[in-house]
Amino acid sequence: MNFTETEEQQALRRAVADLGRRYGHEYTAPRARAREPLSELWAEAGKSGFVGVNLPERYGGGGAGMSELAIVGEELNAAGCGLLMLVVSPAICGTIIARYGTDEQRRQWLPRLASGEAIMAFGITEPDAGSNSHRITTTARRDGADWLLSGRKVFISGVDQAQAVLVVGRTEDARTGRLKPALFVVPTDAAGFERTAIDMDVPMPDRQFQLFLDDVRLPGDALVGEEDAALAQLFAGLNPERIMAAAGSVGMGRYALDRAVSYAREREVWGTPIGAHQGLAHPLAKAKVELELAKLMAQKAASLYDSGDDMGAGEAANMAKYAAAEASIACVDQAVQTLGGNGLAHEYGLGSLITAARVPRIAPVSREMILNFVAQFSLGLPKSY
Repeated sequence: MNFTETEEQQALRRAVADLGRRYGHEYTAPRARAREPLSELWAEAGKSGFVGVNLPERYGGGGAGMSELAIVGEELNAAGCGLLMLVVSPAICGTIIARYGTDEQRRQWLPRLASGEAIMAFGITEPDAGSNSHRITTTARRDGADWLLSGRKVFISGVDQAQAVLVVGRTEDARTGRLKPALFVVPTDAAGFERTAIDMDVPMPDRQFQLFLDDVRLPGDALVGEEDAALAQLFAGLNPERIMAAAGSVGMGRYALDRAVSYAREREVWGTPIGAHQGLAHPLAKAKVELELAKLMAQKAASLYDSGDDMGAGEAANMAKYAAAEASIACVDQAVQTLGGNGLAHEYGLGSLITAARVPRIAPVSREMILNFVAQFSLGLPKSY
């Protein structure tokens, strides 16, 4: 196994880091407080080919993989200007449409997703289903050649930025009455589609929404892939989601550590830089070790996914997401402690990360559900839920 990035990957990392430095915390912070999306950064990242780096070349993408999109996500977060919709639009929705969409769906969506011109949100979570995708009640029924889709979704990111939402619903088998999972592309301007913003305490540029679908009429070709294969199609998008969540957490941890280390080198007490004291140096070093370990697992997950090993990637992606979230929280906590009162000052850009760093511990899947997965599938223990 080679742990050295290719020249192309290193060049991509440098280019994205340069873009991030031109925006950074100073650009992101006021927009996060105002709940305004990072539209200018998104547009420039799309124009530069970063948003669609993982999508097929024939549809305007970069023809690379999750390893490269993870680099984009990590570097932007490390610069203090992470783009949450990278996790959703190209990683989840773009991947699913590229792998399972019809030729027309690919032609319609992939070029615009790759350029960043269009954004597609992803709707899976429901108020009464939570992590249990088998309990989803959003239902589609046939009406002639069309579909009628009804249900509710909650904590759906970036709907106000999106032209469509890839909604996870169910269809009813006419013979058995059994509900089967299915994926639908739902335009955000469709009749019967309503959204309500959720008031969140986390300062983020990207807003969260509740969705209400009341007999939303969709054409027959709004269905993505096959009805009976929807679970397989769904998990083809969830592995990239976890990889991107891990990459974002690694980037956030890097940002916090960079701020803390820079401060610890320069801040002097009694004539000595505070970074010379083991009481601060060792916790920062420990955080660095844990962050690098998480990054290695994220790189392994991306490599397995890009090689076509979906099962292996699933285990590694879950582990990477868990490890990166925990490492990021530790980095942010120690960075704030290193700066003392300045750790909560807006100037240093760390205070808002106290809540932001906890988000990946909860979403897109909680650490407890990841531990359930590892216990059952990696260790072979009985299912506990």
